[in-house]
Amino acid sequence: MDGLAPAQDLVTTDWLAVNLDQPGVVVVDARWRPDGSAPTVFAAGHIPGAGLVDWRTELIAADQPEAHGALRVADASQVSAVAGRLGIGPDSTVVIYDDSQGLFAARTWWTLRAYGIGSVSILDGGYPAWVAEGRATTTLDRPRAATSVALNGPDLTCLSTSDVRALLGSGGVLLLDARASADYRGFEGNTKRLGHIPGAINVPVGATSQPGSHHLRDLAKLRARLEAAGVSHDKRLVCYDGSGVAAAKLAYVLRVLGYEQVSVYDGGWAEWGDRLDLPVDR
Repeated sequence: MDGLAPAQDLVTTDWLAVNLDQPGVVVVDARWRPDGSAPTVFAAGHIPGAGLVDWRTELIAADQPEAHGALRVADASQVSAVAGRLGIGPDSTVVIYDDSQGLFAARTWWTLRAYGIGSVSILDGGYPAWVAEGRATTTLDRPRAATSVALNGPDLTCLSTSDVRALLGSGGVLLLDARASADYRGFEGNTKRLGHIPGAINVPVGATSQPGSHHLRDLAKLRARLEAAGVSHDKRLVCYDGSGVAAAKLAYVLRVLGYEQVSVYDGGWAEWGDRLDLPVDR
């Protein structure tokens, strides 16, 4: 991957090490902790020049529906404010990393992409790979100069419950359930009803990373596994999980593999499973 490739969804640690000091590169640290300790983790060491984002509070809408963990994306003004704080401009090349197999980086990636920031990538292997390779880290917080960026959206990569319901039965659409098999089959869960959206196939997102690693699996093997499951380039692919995190990671993997028509239903099963008026399969 030579130079600043604006449409690349995945970058390597080698690429970032070479381009880290380029003026157009904005690095975002998406490491997150449910106990709120991410700032402490960031202060203990991060990639030089990175800005910290709390995706859970900064990129999620405050007025969530009453569902088991639905995490709908924030509105344009909120995402614009976060992008501006991080120093992201319309021509920036954004590289996001985490230490959670890309799950929170992918949710951040999808949010920025849904609001029209085109050059957004995820660091393969995340912070653990960067550290394991002995690359530079710092404890100094040197944020980039804030920018003013007006965003519109979200675009059609973000679907609502009514959007997904309208797509049911369409031959040109394939629903992909990124949850574990037990949730998909209706054996586990905490919503009013268990199971999956009718017509969805199960593609557990945990199988997209190398076991015991933060790197993606071999891309050729990933592609073969998806094709065997029925995923094809001629269909619109709609990813969902419980709350839009694993779904964003699956959407990211699909984009890396060259699938263009990829959307995320971020309300996911948290919304669908609590609606008694919607169809369910088990």
